[in-house]
Amino acid sequence: MTVVTLYGKAGCHLCDDARKVIDEVRATHEFELKEVDIALDPGLFRRYGERIPVVAVDGVERFEFFVDPAELTRSLDRVGT
Repeated sequence: MTVVTLYGKAGCHLCDDARKVIDEVRATHEFELKEVDIALDPGLFRRYGERIPVVAVDGVERFEFFVDPAELTRSLDRVGT
């Protein structure tokens, strides 16, 4: 199954917005959602810092700051083929 990973942290309004878009796409596409709080891992915090949210599809970073629902859908469709 395809895995969509949302890297973010608590209190991040852009992360909340990204989660809403992901949830909307999830209504029509099946995938596992993993949410990773970068504040809990110093290595991830150094890597992602202030450029969150970052969204990866099957380990490939696809979005930074904002998630485009149409592009997320296309990314999921490509993985499924």
